[in-house]
Amino acid sequence: MPTNWRLSSFNGALLAAYFIPTWTIIAFRIVASPIQGLYERPNVSIALFISDHLQLATITTIRFAWLVALGRMTVVAFFAMFLVFITRPAIRKSGGCDEALGMALAIGSVISFASMVMASQVGETAALRLHATELLLLLGTAIVLLVDSPAKRHADRRVRSGELSLHQPQLLENR
Repeated sequence: MPTNWRLSSFNGALLAAYFIPTWTIIAFRIVASPIQGLYERPNVSIALFISDHLQLATITTIRFAWLVALGRMTVVAFFAMFLVFITRPAIRKSGGCDEALGMALAIGSVISFASMVMASQVGETAALRLHATELLLLLGTAIVLLVDSPAKRHADRRVRSGELSLHQPQLLENR
């Protein structure tokens, strides 16, 4: 039974299964109670960095908390779009879902890297481990996405090189 799932699509789906519920819960806790949500474990490094180094007023801290929630929800939205795109085999085979996954990985990596740097500055080792793990997950998927090319490009290369002929459509469909 031939499959048309690329490794990057499968890896992205697994990553989305982690980030969508986790970051949605974190973002909604910030929206419901900005200061308390900002001082919970996933965001404590950001909150401590803001209070120690930036010394922002309360309303500015609330606005910054909402900005963190907006960034996390943006990543969740791109992962959700990716999941919708991979449900269509034609889009999945051609690599049309790679842009949504790439944006989720890029924005999520920036958020996780910044949170990791802030955690190292304030000495929060548990938060540092959490953000480093999330960053490694995102970067690993980004590397797989860069290396794994869509099946259509493989078939086109094989046709151009003479390895496959256009009179063998069943081989092109299985790849």
